Amino acid sequence: MPNHKSAIKRVRQNEKRRDNNRSNRSRLRTSIKKLRAALAGSNSAEESVTLLPETVSTIDKAVQKGVLHRNAAARYKSRLTTRVNQATAK
Repeated sequence: MPNHKSAIKRVRQNEKRRDNNRSNRSRLRTSIKKLRAALAGSNSAEESVTLLPETVSTIDKAVQKGVLHRNAAARYKSRLTTRVNQATAK
C-alpha cells in the first residue's frame, strides 16, 4: 500500500493506463483474429479484402498509442497483406 500522496496518485494513474493499454491491445488482437478467420473461411477473398483496410488502420492506431512497436506493426501488415493478395489471386 502506498503511503505518500504522490504514490497514491501514481497507483491511480497506472491503473488507468493499464486499462487503456489492455483495451487497445484487445481491439488490435480481435481485428487481426477476424481477418485471419476470414482468410481461413470458405468465402475468404471478398470478406478479407474488406477487412484488410480496417485491420491495417487498427494496427496503425496501436502504434500511435504505444501498444505495438512500429517494426512489429510493419511485419503484421506485410504478412496479412500478402495472405490477402494470395487469397484473392486464387
